[in-house]
Amino acid sequence: MTTSLESNTQKTVTSWTSLRWRTRVSLSLLSKVTDAARRADGTVNCRLMNILDFKSLAAPAAFIREVTLSDVTVDPTRKLWFRLFVPQTTLSTPSHLPVVVFLHDGGFTFLSSASFAYDVVYRKFARKFPAVVVSVDYRLCPEHRYPSQYDDGFDVLTVLDQNDDVLPKNADRSRVFFAGDSAGANLAHHVAVRAARKKDRFRVVKPVGLISIQPFFGGEERVESEIRLHGAPLVSVAQTDWLWKVFLPDGSDRDHKAANSSGPNAVDIAGLEYPNTLVFTGGLDPLQDW
Repeated sequence: MTTSLESNTQKTVTSWTSLRWRTRVSLSLLSKVTDAARRADGTVNCRLMNILDFKSLAAPAAFIREVTLSDVTVDPTRKLWFRLFVPQTTLSTPSHLPVVVFLHDGGFTFLSSASFAYDVVYRKFARKFPAVVVSVDYRLCPEHRYPSQYDDGFDVLTVLDQNDDVLPKNADRSRVFFAGDSAGANLAHHVAVRAARKKDRFRVVKPVGLISIQPFFGGEERVESEIRLHGAPLVSVAQTDWLWKVFLPDGSDRDHKAANSSGPNAVDIAGLEYPNTLVFTGGLDPLQDW
């Protein structure tokens, strides 16, 4: 057992060193800043975190890299909004484009739909798929715990269904894909479950797929990848434990249904029209076994 663990640890080290040096530096810097921004009392040093979270502004009147941006307010009282990415129409563009509802990462606590990194990614998605991309700017922890983020994602979906003019005319709301990375993939899963359970509320919107990128789930019992990658360069066990603590309701453990999607308290999705799902995992992700 020890020999096997040592072998796996060596493979992890080798995989880490095989990354490009710029990638290693970026991940290490981001990890250190995130660690420094996490306070022991469950609060966040937002000023410090914003050092690396560069923001981009929407430019609805201009095509930048063949994509236009606009920000749409859903509920000003809770500062809920989404950023809309619409690809430029060409002769080769399909007459009806699917809609991708994307929920960003950040451990429920950091980043936003205005983060520069997501601006780059969503533009590429909108252009390459092509698709109309809706990036939900949900409320963050620790000020807003579970289920605030799920509520925000579902409410944006409801707005897309009830308002015929919120999306461009060529957006096909009968082909909606959920997508998210890490914590965003967790949100995408639970919003998809809620949408399946309440499908009768929707007149037009129909979820048909889910893209889950390195999804953030967990549980009280450590899985093998968490043990093997305990000190991972970007998402360590200490970091994920802290994130669950500030996200889940007071008194809850990591077997809460929001965290452990296959545990004893998980929502039973048998019988639901849960969308077909494509899952991506990373070799250095300690959450890969969840």
